[in-house]
Amino acid sequence: MPEPVSLRIAGAVAVITIDNPPVNALAAAVRAGLRDALARAGADQSIRVIVLAAAGRTWPAGADIREFGQPPADPDLPTLCTTLAGSAKPVIAALHGTALGGGLELALAAGCRIAAPGTRLGLPEVSLGILPGAGGTQRLPRLIGAKAALGLMLSGLPIAAERGQEMGLVDLVTPDTDVTGAAEALAHAVADGTAVLPGGARPNRALADPAAFLAAVEEARAGLPPPHQRLPAPGRIIDCVEAAILLPEAEGHVYERAAFEDLLATPQSAGLRHAFFAERRAARPRELAGVPPRPVERIGIVGSGTTGTTLATALIGAGHRVTIIDGDDAALSVGLNRVAERLTQAVTAGTLTAGDSDRDWARLEGGTDLTLLSACDLVVIAAGAGQQEKATILAGLDPVLRASTVLAVAVDALGHGGGAAVALDAAADAAGRPDDVMALHLLAPAERGKLIEVATATRTAPAALATLLGVLGRIGRRVVRQRAAGGLISHRMIGALAMAMDRMVEAGATPYEVDRALTGFGFAQGLYRLTDRLGLDAPCWPEASAFRQRLRAAGRHGMAAGRGVYRYEEDERQGNEDTDILALLSGLRSELGIVAERPLQRDIRRRAVAALANEGARLLDEGTAFGPGDIDVVMMTGFGYPRWRGGPMQTADQAGLLQVLNDLRDLARDGDPFWQPSPIWQDLIKNGRAFADLDRD
Repeated sequence: MPEPVSLRIAGAVAVITIDNPPVNALAAAVRAGLRDALARAGADQSIRVIVLAAAGRTWPAGADIREFGQPPADPDLPTLCTTLAGSAKPVIAALHGTALGGGLELALAAGCRIAAPGTRLGLPEVSLGILPGAGGTQRLPRLIGAKAALGLMLSGLPIAAERGQEMGLVDLVTPDTDVTGAAEALAHAVADGTAVLPGGARPNRALADPAAFLAAVEEARAGLPPPHQRLPAPGRIIDCVEAAILLPEAEGHVYERAAFEDLLATPQSAGLRHAFFAERRAARPRELAGVPPRPVERIGIVGSGTTGTTLATALIGAGHRVTIIDGDDAALSVGLNRVAERLTQAVTAGTLTAGDSDRDWARLEGGTDLTLLSACDLVVIAAGAGQQEKATILAGLDPVLRASTVLAVAVDALGHGGGAAVALDAAADAAGRPDDVMALHLLAPAERGKLIEVATATRTAPAALATLLGVLGRIGRRVVRQRAAGGLISHRMIGALAMAMDRMVEAGATPYEVDRALTGFGFAQGLYRLTDRLGLDAPCWPEASAFRQRLRAAGRHGMAAGRGVYRYEEDERQGNEDTDILALLSGLRSELGIVAERPLQRDIRRRAVAALANEGARLLDEGTAFGPGDIDVVMMTGFGYPRWRGGPMQTADQAGLLQVLNDLRDLARDGDPFWQPSPIWQDLIKNGRAFADLDRD
């Protein structure tokens, strides 16, 4: 393998190039190569200016997160950045692509930063529960001031190089994309004395206006959430920025590093890092490594309802040509108008320009004849109310489509057990192409949901799966794949939570106490608010409990009906607690002979975690889910499980598998099969393993 760092000398200029595809991550070998190249350039008396550049599509997009928590390899990134900042010869960093996290910290250590147009710059460490630990909290506020620096670090969001130049973060945005060439030309001009480095006389913004600096720190601190809702990283970032004015620079770096190590050891950071890797694995499954997707230019959608038009809008926005087919002219017209309305709404909201809206619309066509799909590389069946109707549509497509076309059947649900796999296999056979058919599910509400589940049939080919995942991954949705047998992961998991919480409500809790316990745990919304939003008859809910049967009998079907677990006034979405529900529960308990016992909040949370983790364990035992991380992604993306907890399987790992197993055994003592632990618990504990280890197998 070629070395990840090279040194080229051109007269009085040394060009050091990082080449560690795909994103030039600052792994140990890259850091060692940079240290050695900087030492050689520094020792060569003929060299007067150094250019630090990157090959490929991007400047280093960050540190190698896999090294976090491991013994640091020499040199670590803070040491390398200190070495770079102390160079006796001026260093020009030539940025392109994305300069994020440790990559931006490396650039901050250079004396000058120039960037190609469109380069993205950011410090997203807060999203991992940590802070920039290689000098970012010290160098950035000294460079651009506390307010702007805190804005970048607390949001974690990237900015364009052009905005960075306005802030003083970037010294020059080149007029063309050859930023390395521009940096070399500038370096030669500086070396022969015909130019000076831009930004070379920048003041220390921490000292230029100390009062404004400290005022920005206090404003940020005052804007933190209440202590009981507060994650530790934002507060520690603010503390470190404050240290940039209160401490000498060297001591500020020591303070920053100590804060970084403290945060790295927190369970919140562990959960956020787990979430990051789980999402990355879901987007790029290991079993598809080296499997090229088929080229997709034109996509067909059969059905112009909510699912079909939602997908069509997203796909034309991603640059695909889309053909919508519906056998009913009137329904087709309504569907096309729905797409047009969504584009108009995006323009009104400022998320789409009028020109882009026109271009997107030009990529869409509609018709009533299936033969219009003959040139499509991917076809989604978003029509048909039942299995037989979908099979009929698929059979009609067989003589029309080319041999390489991938087919996806949109479903509202998949049955439990082997029936779902058999049904999908039957659909694949009906299509005459068993290798190329999958199911997909847009979690409700389809228009706003962020999750798509893709279920494979028994014989789905890896290339077909890679093709569908590649297309769906480009439309701004989180995609998780699973096997069709066993039902949808999302329905199984939220159904298990509903069963556990309904039992608690019937035993003495109020649904409002349950919702407060779950939101206090970190859920985006409580279970019963979700029940009302989706409706009591949504396919995700399990066989109705006695409580849900009473809700249905009382006509309390949810928000759309104006009454569910909560009561809704006209045009109200939040809903209010309702004493009628408490009376309904009191009557139900009397009939069932239940003496109400009010649980503690921690007991509600304990049962919620146990139920979710055990259902996830069953999905793994059955082979429905490919890995624990996929289950976690479904819960975080689809149902607002707190990201900083990493998902229910990560929560179980952090709590200790034996502790959760003992909780399940306690709950199963009355013989309730719902709480019976899945066999995987004992297998993992016996071998000293955690759920996360299954993702690494």
